[in-house]
Amino acid sequence: MPMNELEKLSTIVRLDNELNTIQDLDILLERILLEARKISGADAGSIYIRDNNKLQIKYSQNDTLDGMLPDGEKLIYSIFTIPIDEKTISGYVAQSGRMLCIDNVYNLPPEAPYSFSSKYDMISGYRTESMLSIPLRTNDGAVLGVLQIINKKKNGEIIAFNPDDQLMVAHFALNATFALQRAAMTRTIILRTIRMAELRDPKETGPHVNRVAGYAVELYERWATRRGATMHELSHNMDTLRLAAMLHDVGKVAIPDQILKKPGRFTPEEFEVMTTHTFLGARIFEDRFSELDEMTRIVALTHHENWDGSGYPGMIDPVSGEISEVGHDGRARRLKGEEIPIFGRIVALADVYDALRSQRVYKEAWREEDVLAEIKKLSGTKFDPEIVDIFFDALPVIHQIGDRYADAS
Repeated sequence: MPMNELEKLSTIVRLDNELNTIQDLDILLERILLEARKISGADAGSIYIRDNNKLQIKYSQNDTLDGMLPDGEKLIYSIFTIPIDEKTISGYVAQSGRMLCIDNVYNLPPEAPYSFSSKYDMISGYRTESMLSIPLRTNDGAVLGVLQIINKKKNGEIIAFNPDDQLMVAHFALNATFALQRAAMTRTIILRTIRMAELRDPKETGPHVNRVAGYAVELYERWATRRGATMHELSHNMDTLRLAAMLHDVGKVAIPDQILKKPGRFTPEEFEVMTTHTFLGARIFEDRFSELDEMTRIVALTHHENWDGSGYPGMIDPVSGEISEVGHDGRARRLKGEEIPIFGRIVALADVYDALRSQRVYKEAWREEDVLAEIKKLSGTKFDPEIVDIFFDALPVIHQIGDRYADAS
């Protein structure tokens, strides 16, 4: 049911507060697009972020196309960039910093410098008509991206966006931009930490940790939905997990170069040193001031534990590095099965999948079919079988995340 004007205003006030609680940039972008569509009654939309002189699509939503999918499936869309110039609608909005409200994109005035490409409508079988495109502009006039909402609907019919829609969505976009700046700063700080680790270990790249985090969030959302998690619990944990997953290997900064950068196989002694990156990473977050600290500590400590109890580091106190519970072999007792926190089990699979499919200075990328066969083979030994099943169900979205954070060519 469409919102009345009072409900829209109340929603904007509430969202202004809620957006500032979201820490992760991707979670925030998706939420901004969803709420802008709700406020305006838009059936579809996309959100783009500026990358130098181009716009990159980050998220796209479409209620009509979503309604055609089986339960639990998500809309898959192409990851592409658009030049910031006058030739396209979104490029024009980014270049000019001005909002565009178009009643029908197929009937643009002949004097308009921009045009609408119908190729995406032809591919998807969806017809775009009304469109509202708003620059995500900071106080100093810099354009961070473009929010584009499509096909306002009333009683099932597509209508034009009205002046009230423009005013409310523009106000919402302004406040959303402040939240975006804060979330971008948080991600920048984390990526700088990753870049520091990358100076020591070339495997820990920005695209790698972004992909691992994206995969982990997708797997968690599906796992938690199966268990009837509330929307609040889902969004809260997804937000925190994405950041924590990015920092899963931060403890490697403490591993000596002769081990960390060794191109060949480790000796047993060297492997024992390498295993310490788990509790050394957890130690960084032992002074827990937030839920992010707690989840990052858990992920760092447990993402190398195996479902069958053959992983590491086991029951070790991260602060002292001492064994806290001895196993039958006289070493730290390994965690097994559901003893391993769900966030550690999820990041374990996400990390291995991305490592196998990625090219590194010391190895070629595995073929996708070989990677998938290996994941399936390790179900029930290295990985939680349920998480493996969810992974294969989510594979189209996993591939899309991989495209979104592809390694630089």
